[in-house]
Amino acid sequence: MINFILLIICFVSGMALRQSGKFPADAHVTLNTVVIYISLPALILLHLHGFALTRTVLYAAAMPWCLFLIGAGLFFVAGRLARLRLESMAALTLVGGLGNTSFVGIPLVEALHGDDGVPLAVVIDQAGTYLTLSTLGMLAVAIYTSTGKSASATIKKVLTFPPFLAVCAAALLIHVQYPAWSQQLLQRLSDTVAPLAVLSVGCQMRLAGIGDNLKPLGIGLLYKLVLCPLLVLAAYLLLSSPPDASQSHVVLLESAMGPQIGAGIVATQHNLDPELVTLMIGVGTVLALVTVPLWSLMFQLVHP
Repeated sequence: MINFILLIICFVSGMALRQSGKFPADAHVTLNTVVIYISLPALILLHLHGFALTRTVLYAAAMPWCLFLIGAGLFFVAGRLARLRLESMAALTLVGGLGNTSFVGIPLVEALHGDDGVPLAVVIDQAGTYLTLSTLGMLAVAIYTSTGKSASATIKKVLTFPPFLAVCAAALLIHVQYPAWSQQLLQRLSDTVAPLAVLSVGCQMRLAGIGDNLKPLGIGLLYKLVLCPLLVLAAYLLLSSPPDASQSHVVLLESAMGPQIGAGIVATQHNLDPELVTLMIGVGTVLALVTVPLWSLMFQLVHP
């Protein structure tokens, strides 16, 4: 519950500060830079460190990767058919292809599944969502923004992305025991991800823009809130030997979460239709509070 309260406070505060004129118009740029260069790397170094590659971890962590790849193809085709700008297609690829599996996802998993589902939710978030954002997500950004740039420039953008460097460092240090003081430091820094990210979203939120973005917003939310969990549920039902039902329930819940705030920060930092990104996160987060419990109920109805 505290996570939801914090989300609401930061979101409303961001909107209020923008309206009051206390924040400069580009305040979100500074907030986003802090998240990308400090907060997210700290979070990845803390939580990806020491992950063991068991069958359960691989199954759960594969979900965000698969849904991102499917979404990337779908948004490219749908974007062309709907004649969307490349920036809008890129924005949908990031925020429509990745879910808010931590800040909103973990509390919802705890509420709808139970405490025993939280460890797997953390695996999905760190080894799945954030790792996908740091690799495939950044590759998508580089491709969509590489017009007129060399292949080496595109590769350099991916390889120098701070969260990606943090992933590499966490992998190299997997057998190294962190000193207690460094764990505490990383924890404090990683705790700033959600407040700063949501504050940034609030600073940019303008509900008046819904009408102008109705088409891409509908495409993005349809995929994220409906098709993603539908694909996961269908996979569970069609597999000849499906994973444990308890694990599958957690995976389904996480697949149904609204657009990821971290992906929104990356998209905004690269000027990929910031208005659409903000609407996707704001509207999608609210709708997910209704749709995720419905998917949980659906799983319980079809579970043999």
